[in-house]
Amino acid sequence: MLEIINDYWVYFLIGQYPNGPLGGLVLTLLLASCGLVLALPLGIVLGLARVSPWRCVRWPVTALVFVVRGLPLLMVIFWAYFFLPSVTGVKTDQFTTMLIALVIFDAAYLAEIVRAGIQGLPRGQMETARALGLSYFGAMRLVVLPQALRSMLPSLVNQFVSTIKETSLGYIIGLAEVSFIATQINTQVFTKPAQIYLILGLTYFILCFGLSRFAYWLERRLARRGLPAAPLKVPA
Repeated sequence: MLEIINDYWVYFLIGQYPNGPLGGLVLTLLLASCGLVLALPLGIVLGLARVSPWRCVRWPVTALVFVVRGLPLLMVIFWAYFFLPSVTGVKTDQFTTMLIALVIFDAAYLAEIVRAGIQGLPRGQMETARALGLSYFGAMRLVVLPQALRSMLPSLVNQFVSTIKETSLGYIIGLAEVSFIATQINTQVFTKPAQIYLILGLTYFILCFGLSRFAYWLERRLARRGLPAAPLKVPA
């Protein structure tokens, strides 16, 4: 296993870059980070709509969130890869396609995290802000949402963990993320698949376990400060 790491660690880390497209572990982290960052604003908007007092806003968004969360990410990737180009007439590359799928998929889950964060705040926050003369949107923007976002930090870290694992599905459209690179290494070595995929599994485990422990540390830190943490798992 050490021989494989010594021979292929650069390829495993960055793919063919700089002589080709960026790939490997760096591409996985870049894709997961961009997906979560771009999905967060959309997730906040959808989450605010989920707790909206207006049914004409709340019900369609609730239906949309439930539909997306009820579908496997694989189906969303296929839609982004085959359906969007036929509608828009623009053919996207593998990275953009996977990024679009992750943004749509993660936004639905982030919407529920935002909803749980808002509803997990002590009762009376909105009423107190309105009593001080703020409008609904002003109270939500200045009072409710900042508190909810702080309590949501552990859940956001856990969502990042999920996003890292979701990037492995980019393999099916030929995206050179770390799982795809591991398969390419396996076709070159051919006689050591157990060692190669053990390295891949350890890589995912170290990343995800480290981030999970960080989320747990954040949750305890928020609890010591008296801030309620949003539930880490939101029911479907």
